[in-house]
Amino acid sequence: MQVPLSGVCEPRFRAVREVFERGFARHGEVGGAVSVVADGRTVVDLWGGFRDEARTTPWDRETLVNVWSISKGVTALCLAMLADRGMLDVDAPVAEYWPEFAAGGKQDVRVSWVLAHQAGLPGLRDELPVDAHVDWQVMTDALAQERPWWTPGTALGYHAMTWGWLAGEILRRIDGRSVGSFLRDEVVTPLGIDFHMGAPPELDARTATIATGPARLALPVLLYWLCTPRRMSMRMRSLANPRQRDATVDTRAWRAAEIPAANGLSNARALARLYGVLARGGEGDGVCLLRPAALDRAIRTHSEGRDLMFGFRSHFGLGFMLDSVHLGIAPGSRSFGHTGAGGGFAFADPERRLGFAYTPNRPHLQSRLLVAPARELVRAIYASL
Repeated sequence: MQVPLSGVCEPRFRAVREVFERGFARHGEVGGAVSVVADGRTVVDLWGGFRDEARTTPWDRETLVNVWSISKGVTALCLAMLADRGMLDVDAPVAEYWPEFAAGGKQDVRVSWVLAHQAGLPGLRDELPVDAHVDWQVMTDALAQERPWWTPGTALGYHAMTWGWLAGEILRRIDGRSVGSFLRDEVVTPLGIDFHMGAPPELDARTATIATGPARLALPVLLYWLCTPRRMSMRMRSLANPRQRDATVDTRAWRAAEIPAANGLSNARALARLYGVLARGGEGDGVCLLRPAALDRAIRTHSEGRDLMFGFRSHFGLGFMLDSVHLGIAPGSRSFGHTGAGGGFAFADPERRLGFAYTPNRPHLQSRLLVAPARELVRAIYASL
């Protein structure tokens, strides 16, 4: 089947177009988009394939998709903005802003440890109600009472889902707005980009569904049923507690909720523009998101080492994933952003004043943080510079 491909691509970036197009045949991609912003100018803005696994509805310019953990990088920006405004001290205990969080021996856990995946709270021990992930109060109350799985600040372990509720509740306690509302008011509207957390029903018509493929999203749920609560590991609790009634993110309930670790709706164009501004020091397109000193602190190494959850080496700033040999996202030593479980990524390279993103709708079984289509796109982008 001929894959529909549209958009613009400057001639010197033709290798990016070729790799993007080849991904549909070589890697079985269903639909997606890729965008590159160089020094404030869009040099690649391509989309292609289909919104649905049945391949009946073409991906178009306005298509949105669930971007998974790419949402973490965008949420991290919100916390960095609060710190830049003097409203948040990242070295302060979380309990200074969220008093209930001190329960369970967490009175000394710092905000920076939460943002850098060192808080020791990747999962919840007690079984939560089915679909509790869409109930903000249930999740934050449970995390406030939870005991750390390791001594906070001493180790790094990826908080796949809990990171969003932790970071988001800190923001809400300080600012009064939810992450989705803060993003809309302070980032999305000023920049005029397409990013949504807590999406209204009218966006459903242009939102791609997630093609399950070989990496079925039901896997965590199936594994949950195979393990009794007593035998469930820390890793399993992080992925499968709470359980979902529908093993999909294509429900109205999922899209309407605010899950800052995993349920942003966006596209490559919006994310490349956002990271293109950050790549220029936090200011661009007539908008100042962050002052350079605040951005520098957010992308400084705050945790690095073997990840207790997944076994490989990880490298984090204050919520941003930083480049490492394992990640291999970009040659720039100051590159930062975040990958997503669906195989996508959104990153900035300040040394090259470059923002780039890839947003597909087919999850991959990942043995590395960047799956093959993403790695090939990154190589093509840098080869074109």
